[in-house]
Amino acid sequence: MLTSCSQKQEQPLTPWDEEETSTDTGPSVFDLEQIVSNGELIALAMTGPETYYDYRGKHLGTEYMLCQRFTNKIGVSLRVEVCRDSAEMVRRLHDGDADIILFHNQPNVKQLAWKIGEDKPQLKKALQEWYRPQFLDEVKKEEDYLLSSRSVKRRVYAPMLNAKGGVISHYDALFQQHCRSIRWDWRLMAAQCYQESTFDPQARSWAGACGLMQIMPTTADHLGLARSDMFNPERSIAAAAKLIGELDRSFSDIRNQQERIKFILAAYNGGANHVRDAMALAKKNGRDPQRWADVSHYILLLAQPEYYNDPVVKYGYMRGSETAGYVDKIMQRWNGYRGVKSPSIGGMSGTPQRATHEKKKYKI
Repeated sequence: MLTSCSQKQEQPLTPWDEEETSTDTGPSVFDLEQIVSNGELIALAMTGPETYYDYRGKHLGTEYMLCQRFTNKIGVSLRVEVCRDSAEMVRRLHDGDADIILFHNQPNVKQLAWKIGEDKPQLKKALQEWYRPQFLDEVKKEEDYLLSSRSVKRRVYAPMLNAKGGVISHYDALFQQHCRSIRWDWRLMAAQCYQESTFDPQARSWAGACGLMQIMPTTADHLGLARSDMFNPERSIAAAAKLIGELDRSFSDIRNQQERIKFILAAYNGGANHVRDAMALAKKNGRDPQRWADVSHYILLLAQPEYYNDPVVKYGYMRGSETAGYVDKIMQRWNGYRGVKSPSIGGMSGTPQRATHEKKKYKI
């Protein structure tokens, strides 16, 4: 139910079945008019797939996306601050630290379950007049699309340009050049590049990742890659090598180099902070935090509330299945490029005749 914190004769219950303890603080002091004038609405949320989470540097979550629709309508930006539990959210809302709590809405319920600050009757009214139950389905469909491969604009090229000649792509010389400084097998970066962009230098994701190595704009800024050069093959590969080198140093505590590779790939895809959370869970539960087979188990479990709400987890919910799959596919493709026997991925280990056929099919 869309509620506001206000003193009543019978104390109402919050969506968490906790009795409200707020008292009347007097007249409105920071309502809709002030929010619009200030240009920002502040929301509180707990991390989770239905509420709010980080995805490759972008924010998603059904409630977050729904609230973003509302803030777009009233012409302000949306800032979300993550809380550990509902008690913290209620306290901070009552203290005036935020304007609204994003609570998960159940399907087929006509009213929002969000909670609004007690000094904001105008905001409450605006939300009630704006909201339609069908918005939930619309936002969920939008989110599903964004998380699918359909949201990435790219041409699909063959994963092996010339199997007989050992030519993986048009960019092999660049992989070789830039992998020397980070001491990576160039074929490993080639396998990663195919996973990121299928060797399309013009690939672009909905989140803004660009080029062969799908560098995000903010990451490009950090790496010194000009945004005008994000689609340049050589500069994209050079920036990716620099990022891999940084991640290699960040995970230098992983003593086994072959194991460290998997942690670096996972961090490139899902973020180093989430990988560290999974390592902390592995250690807490008596598993080896330096062994990918153990840590990937908790990468997957970070999609479940009992794990992403665990006290040792600092960065919340993660789409772990995507990251674990990302690492597995790259490792398998790398093995294929090296001639190491493993299950083939996407026709990678095909005959020279098949490679020639794919060359024509994809207009390489």
